[in-house]
Formats: sequence, C-alpha cells, structure tokens
Amino acid sequence: MDSRGLLWFLFSAVLLEVPGLPTRENFVKDVDGGIDQDIFDINEDLGLDLFEGDIRLDGVQERNSIIGEEYRWPHTIPYVLDNSLEMNAKGVILNAFERYRLKTCIDFKPWAGEANYISVFKGSGCWSSVGNRHMGKQELSIGENCDRIATVQHEFLHALGFWHEQSRSDRDDYVSIMWDRILSGREHNFNTYNDLVSDSLNVPYDYTSVMHYSKTAFQNGTEPTIVTRISDFMDVIGQRMDFSDYDLLKLNRLYNCTTSLSFMDSCNFELENVCGMIQSSGDNADWQWVSEVPRGPESDHSSMGQCKGSGFFMHFNSSSVSVGGTAVLESRTLYPKRGFQCLQFYLYNSGSENDQLNIYTREYSADNVVGTLTPVEEIKEIPIGSWQLYHVTLKVTNKFRVVFEGVRGTGASLGGLSIDDINLSETQCPHHIWHIKNFTQFIGSSSGTLYSPPFYSPKGYAFQIYLHLSDLTNAGIYFHLISGANDDQLQWPCPWQQATMTLLDQNPDIRQRMSNQRSVTTDPFMTTDNGNYFWDRPSKVGEVAFFPNGTQFSRGRGFGTSAFITHKRLKSRDFIKGDDVYILLTVEDISHLNSTAVEPIPTSTINDFCVNFTCENDGICIVQNGRAGCRCPSGEDWWYMGERCERRGSTRDTIVIAASSTAAVFVLMLIVTLVSVYCIRKKYRSRTSSKTADMTLQNQHAF
Repeated sequence: MDSRGLLWFLFSAVLLEVPGLPTRENFVKDVDGGIDQDIFDINEDLGLDLFEGDIRLDGVQERNSIIGEEYRWPHTIPYVLDNSLEMNAKGVILNAFERYRLKTCIDFKPWAGEANYISVFKGSGCWSSVGNRHMGKQELSIGENCDRIATVQHEFLHALGFWHEQSRSDRDDYVSIMWDRILSGREHNFNTYNDLVSDSLNVPYDYTSVMHYSKTAFQNGTEPTIVTRISDFMDVIGQRMDFSDYDLLKLNRLYNCTTSLSFMDSCNFELENVCGMIQSSGDNADWQWVSEVPRGPESDHSSMGQCKGSGFFMHFNSSSVSVGGTAVLESRTLYPKRGFQCLQFYLYNSGSENDQLNIYTREYSADNVVGTLTPVEEIKEIPIGSWQLYHVTLKVTNKFRVVFEGVRGTGASLGGLSIDDINLSETQCPHHIWHIKNFTQFIGSSSGTLYSPPFYSPKGYAFQIYLHLSDLTNAGIYFHLISGANDDQLQWPCPWQQATMTLLDQNPDIRQRMSNQRSVTTDPFMTTDNGNYFWDRPSKVGEVAFFPNGTQFSRGRGFGTSAFITHKRLKSRDFIKGDDVYILLTVEDISHLNSTAVEPIPTSTINDFCVNFTCENDGICIVQNGRAGCRCPSGEDWWYMGERCERRGSTRDTIVIAASSTAAVFVLMLIVTLVSVYCIRKKYRSRTSSKTADMTLQNQHAF
C-alpha cells in the first residue's frame, strides 16, 4: 500500500493533544533524564581524568606537542564500527559521516587493511586522540549517552587534528576564565597554548564552534566557569548542533579542501546571473527575477525582507498565460558522483490553487547531446499565501540539469508560482516534513503540547512525533509508534528502526546550516517497568488516543529527550523563519548494522597482495592470514559471494532454490519408492511362480 495513501488526509494541520487526555509523564522515556549533559559532564560523572576532558594522550604525545603534517589523515579515512557500539550509535556515526561529506572533502570508508585506521567502540565516555597517531588501530570512544551527532563530529575533529577552541593563544581576548569556580584538580583543562603549539589557521576566535567548552564546563557550583566578553555569546558557546562556519573553514584549510564531496549546488537568487540557470525557448512565458510580487510573496524566503535592496527569487506569473501554459527554468549542468540526490527548495503560490510545478531531469550522454527529459515529480495542491518547503529525490548517474516547469491550472489567477533557496546535494532526502505554523505562540505556553500528523516509515510502521514546548527553558521531542494500517503484517516488537528528528536551520545555503538533530532506535528487546516490550504493537501496549475528528487509535510510549534544544537556541539562527518551523523526519531500518564484518589483518603490503587480485561487483580486496580475499557487499535481502564476489544471492533465490530442492527430493524419493515397490512385487511373483512349479512337480511324483 502506498504510504501517502495511508496518511489520514484529514489532518494536514498540526495535531494538538486532545483536551481531557493528557499524556502522562511516565508514558514517555527521557533518555537524558531531564538533564542536558555535555561531553565533559558525561566524562566527569564517569570519573575520567582525560586531557581537556575528552582527549586521550598516548605515551609518545606530550600535552604540548604540535600537530604537524605527519599527523594528518588521508582524505579518505578507514574506520571500523566495533560490535560493542550500541545500534543507535552506529546509525548516528554514519549520519555524522554524511555531514562531513556534505561540508568538507573528508570521506570515510570501511577499513580494508590499511596501516592506520580509526576503530570506533563503546568505551567509558566520549573521547579521542588528536591527529593520526600512526598506531595502526586508533581508538575513538562513543560510550553511553555519547550517541549525539555533534558529539561524534566533535570527537572526529579531534582525530583529524583539532584541539578545543578555548585553548587558543588569543582566548583571553574573548572570554574570561573564572578560576575560583572550577573543580579542584581540573584547572589544567583551561590552559592556553601559544602559536608554536596550536595553529588557529588564521581564523578568528569562534564562539559558535562545536569545539568550544560550554559556560558550565567543570564548574564546582552553579556559576559559569567561562564568561564571554560579549555577553550575547554566553548562551552560544558550547553548542552541540553542527559544525560552525569557522569550524569548516579551519578543517578545509588544514586538509586543503576546495570542494565538498556530496554538495552540488545552492541558489538563493541574490545575483543577476540567477546561479547560471537558463530559460527555455519552447514554453509560453519566462520566470522573472524579482524581489516582490503584488499578490505575494512580499519578500524572498532567504532574508524574509530583512535586508533592504536585496532579497530576490524567481517568479512565474501564471495569470499571464492561458490554462496549460508553461514556464520552464533549467539549472546549470551538474555532474553526479553517487547516483542519488536530494533536491530541496521553497515554493510560494499566489495564483490558482490548481497551478502546479513539475520537476524533471535532463540527462546527457555522449550519444545524446540534447539530453533526455525524464519526469520526476508533479507538485500539486500547493497552499496559497505562504512559503512551503519541498524535497524531491533524484537518481541520476550522468551529467544533467534540473528542470522546473510551472504550469497554469484552471481557475482564476492573479499571481503565480515563486521559487527560492534551492539546494541540491548527493544525500538522502528526509522521508517526511512536519511543518508547524505560527510557532512562537507555543514556546513556554501551556498549549505547547504538539503532536505531528501520522506518518509511515518505508517499512510500514505508523508513528507520530511529540514536541513538548511547555517547559520554561527547554523543548523536548519524542518518537511514538502508533497503530496503523499495516500492523497485522509487521514484525513486533518493532526491530531496529532508527528515527532521526531534525529541527531545520533554514539558512539558504545547506552548507551553512546548523540544524539540531536527535536519533532514537527501536530496540526489540527493550522492556518497560511492568515487563512489556517497549516497542511492541501499540494496540497491545499503548494508550487510547483520539484525533481531533474523533478517530480513535493507539499510541505507544514515547522515546526521546526533554532537553532537545533550549528556547534561547531555538530562537537563534533560522530555526524559526516567518514564524514557521520545519522538523525533518527519517525512519530507517538499520538492522544490517547488527553484525560487523570480520576485520582483516592490517598489513603495510596490502597493495602487493591485491594488485593482481580483483574483486567483482564492488567487492573490496582485503588481506587475511597473508592472502588476498574479498569482502563482498550485501543488503537486507541480497548478497554477493564466492572467492571474488562473482555470485549473487538473495532471500528470494534461496526460497526458490529451497523449494526446488524440496520438490526434487520429493520426486527422487517417489521414484525410489516406485522402483522398490516394483522390484519387491517382481521378486514376490518370481518366488510364487517357483513355489507353484515345485508343488506341481511334487504332485506329479505322488501319482
């Protein structure tokens, strides 16, 4: 059944908790226990005495050692996800790698026997060494409660060669350290290092760095240990959302990155060249480069009218053409590398409710210089009067253009379609978007208990997101399974579905966003206090709930955090834009991460073993016990096998083979049975004939 068809279409607006049926506090599980713990709080509670709170020093590395070129990693870093890691942590780590790919030239690949690699495991706390230590297996710990995406980014930045921001030599120009408020014996964590020890790469001091201590780091009471000289940054330092712009500038300078791996294009239409886009000559009208439209929008989405003299977007005036008339806008030529892309943009409709936007790709090949136009998606029923966020999944392997076709629909039109803030990247699109309008009224309010519309995962599980805004300081977010149309066909308790909830930073450029993200995973073995499976079928372990129209359903327990984001951070950056908030939702099956492939034996001569040994079907050559072999790729229900991954297997093939084998065995047994019966009967008849002859002969002798 189509997941869109499964949505209860009656509930396009935000679903609020029905009065009289409040959610009990004990019906949600808070993984943070109501406390927003930073990396250093986690490690301190564990009694770890690490350098600067989360840095592991080896025997060779002195505390004041300089990180030189010899401590750089290659641009593609080999890694192993140890079996000790929690399932949720494994998924979060892979998501963190995607952030590196989107914003830098740093990539990660499963270890295939390289001399040096990073082994990520569940140790005590969250920590890493600084730089490539050339020790072969270099450990990085993502322990309990460390499975936050920015925590993983932070620890890998250490591994890539970065120290903490507040240890810079110019630190005291920007923050004051309150030494009398620091835990006894932890004062050394606030030391600074001169330019000969720590290189700032000619980048200004960064209050927003993901590598900066928070204001409460190593405090002995309730007062801050770090006070920013510009007071506005007191609640900014210590953010654990994403890389800051300066984090990326330093990382890209250190590793000489000129481009990022999975980013393709971003356009906010601020320049007259409209990002190299071209108009078609075969349509009825052009898209116009404008800053406002009489019937709306009054401003672009990028700046929301805050910057006078700037703020442009592209507009198709559908009122200027007849029904069926079109305006076509094509992107510049793009060159894919991964074979999958996510197109994101904002769309505004001030024309007819039947106007629509069609998305195509024009794909080129050596034999087709004109390009093949392929329809991808038709966007209809576009709400009138506000900017709306859309995502479209593309799967292009050759050079291509993205084509936007505006189409005049039936009905009166006094305006048209407008498009702004286009981003294209070789990443996976979110599965769903929860758009919350008039958002600020809910912050800190008694009415700030919001439930999303019902959604379905690709596997068919129905779910809701619960956003708790009533608290005076923090916003909480929780994932609930709910009863749905597919429950009879699904596996229960729900196994290893990772829900990722992302509060979108609506910066026009995807590379500059610092979105806030949290992931939780359905562990089928997890139980509640009363012994029930936490992620069992909602109709079995959930509570009765009602949608606003009176429809009854069952809602399972919620799993998430009450410390998702502070209200102060929520009001910063572009989380709220035009009083709109977007929460991006993805639910992925990560059961394939349950097992880790056998690790090859590291050897510095791997290339010598593999130079004449080729693995087929994207298999990876590895060295085990001094011999070259192949690590074969596999999916949920398929795999490659054989010495060189030359044979493909699948669950379906196995079933067919098993059925065929069973049939063959049955036929063979039937043949054997028939032959045996025939032989026995023949033998019996032979004996009977012999006995009859003997008796006749005896009778003859008797006479």
